[in-house]
Amino acid sequence: MIKLLIAIIPAVLIVAVAILSVQNATLIPLTFFSFTTIALPVGIWVAFALGIGIVGTALLMSLFGIGKRANSNRF
Repeated sequence: MIKLLIAIIPAVLIVAVAILSVQNATLIPLTFFSFTTIALPVGIWVAFALGIGIVGTALLMSLFGIGKRANSNRF
């Protein structure tokens, strides 16, 4: 059941970003600390943010050892 949820959640996120990308084709530049980026559609910015979040979470989890199962001595 857990493996099914692990597969469904990213699939739903990808579909949501795809729908958002198609419906919001307006180009938007982002301004961050007085630096203005090139204008990209909202869906692309959301996809970048989602990807950075996934990669950052994976790196932090591996760095701190979160999510590793403890070895149990069950016979």
